Amino acid sequence: MRISTVIGVAAGLAAGVSALPTIEVKGAKLFTSDGDQYFIKGIAYQLTPDDPLLDDEQCQRDAKLMSTIGTNAIRVYHVNGHQDHSACMKTFADNGIYLWVDLDTFSTQIDQEAPHWNETQLSAFQEVMDEFQQYDNTAGFFVGNEVLTTGNGSVAAPYVKAAARDTKAYRDAKHYRKIPIGYSAADIPSLRPMLQNYLACGSNESEALDFFSLNAYEWCGQSSYSVSGYDMLEKNVTDYNIPIFLSETGCNKPPPRTFDDQAAIFGQMADHWSGAIIYEWIQESNNYGLVSYGPFVDPAKNTNAPPDGYTRSGTPTPISPDFDNLSKQWKTLTPSGVKASEYTPSLTAPACPGYTADAWEVNGDVKLPSLGQTFDAAVQSSITHGTAGATAAASSSSSSGGAGMPQITMAPELKGAGLGLGFLAVGMALL
Repeated sequence: MRISTVIGVAAGLAAGVSALPTIEVKGAKLFTSDGDQYFIKGIAYQLTPDDPLLDDEQCQRDAKLMSTIGTNAIRVYHVNGHQDHSACMKTFADNGIYLWVDLDTFSTQIDQEAPHWNETQLSAFQEVMDEFQQYDNTAGFFVGNEVLTTGNGSVAAPYVKAAARDTKAYRDAKHYRKIPIGYSAADIPSLRPMLQNYLACGSNESEALDFFSLNAYEWCGQSSYSVSGYDMLEKNVTDYNIPIFLSETGCNKPPPRTFDDQAAIFGQMADHWSGAIIYEWIQESNNYGLVSYGPFVDPAKNTNAPPDGYTRSGTPTPISPDFDNLSKQWKTLTPSGVKASEYTPSLTAPACPGYTADAWEVNGDVKLPSLGQTFDAAVQSSITHGTAGATAAASSSSSSGGAGMPQITMAPELKGAGLGLGFLAVGMALL
């Protein structure tokens, strides 16, 4: 009797997570199933190293406060696919908030130093997809976060694309909703244009990603559309054939954070960019937090302190003036977009960038690694020197944004990780 009751309650919760229309891709834009263009006003949300979507009381506190400033999405980096998330997912849905979730974890992520894509990784990705595909407010999946950070590391790009190929195939074979599957890139000027085009290029749509996103910390302090380099971000995607958005943004030096860049993202960039996700909800040692759950407690002086000194649950208290500054921006920014019925794109996939030593070491549209294929000299040779199905000259790749772009000051806490140092520290402490 008890088992049946529990199953019934869980099923009821899952079925109840239907308050929002689903998100889908059409051309280079995101739309709701109601036909309205969807612009992301999101916040990175990772309270704990493993899974922040298991404590519904905490989800209720946070979702309620998020909704007051117009938040319509969260990004979560690590979840446990074996757990039931129906309560938190319903809470966020009830507050008009979608989820963008990473499929990988620290143990299953693709590594540019020794790239691989195998059954263990795919199985872990599938478990997350199996759990979250059932919720209507699951907006999209990431197959990787900041995997590539160097020119030599570009040999890992085919493995990212292979991960997308196999997770898309699994999604379709299971007859799941076509939840978009994409990638979150580090903002490396020398890599960005090639990677951006490579993940969307080729004649085989089943191997291309459904969206591309960027972790960008360019607009810092009193800046502008041109000084920050946002004008170049816009210039480089005017003919892009899949949706693109900022999966992390919100420079915090110098303080305070004014979020002036949001006016550009939802203004002159709104024709091609689908919004932004602010890094991050919780205050940690990197000082990117929008809220705190209590004062910092030094672990060196108090044995009862959290591992990194930052409380990770309780009543969220807005951090002033950053929280209010973001609220003021979002409340004034409502791009009208276009109706799906009136949007008839005629976009084509970009050419795959050609090999350039120490900058982009993938030779065009090379054959992707098979599942379980070990990265060795032969594989590397096939990637760097293989026959390309569609290549672009190195000069073409550079002219589309690789050369002449402003050097960017990335948030040092986020390079190569996409997660703040505070989060990483507490993660290691709890392992």
